[in-house]
Amino acid sequence: MDAIKLLKTDHKLVKELLTQLEETSERATKKRASLLREIQINLKAHTTIEEEIFYPAFKKAGRKAEAKMYFEALEEHRAAEDLVLPDLLATDPASVEFSGRAKVLKELIEHHADEEEKEMFKDARELLSREELAELGSLMEARKEEVIASFG
Repeated sequence: MDAIKLLKTDHKLVKELLTQLEETSERATKKRASLLREIQINLKAHTTIEEEIFYPAFKKAGRKAEAKMYFEALEEHRAAEDLVLPDLLATDPASVEFSGRAKVLKELIEHHADEEEKEMFKDARELLSREELAELGSLMEARKEEVIASFG
């Protein structure tokens, strides 16, 4: 699978999980905890392969505009993964606060994924050959499996 298809598949999965999480009630604490764990694992695997493999290749192949996109994407990862997600993980799943934080995480992820798909991936298809995207995809799939396995 090429790198962009892999990333789009990840976006779709995480967005679906976040929608399921948003639709839960305060009483569904076990379901919320389970969905949150799945989101955490998939988000970590996704951001890792983007930051370690895809983004550097994109930045290297690009121009100044791509470098700007690269740094913006990193900041969006930081906001979701280092600020909102830890707060959500520390929040009681039976609380109203949980619902609010889950919604904010969902909105951040949706914005980030949509921006990547409309701008970054379009540029990446112009800057990188099919062969390069396929090679990146293979590296990313292998690294993604390692990250997921590290969660046990």
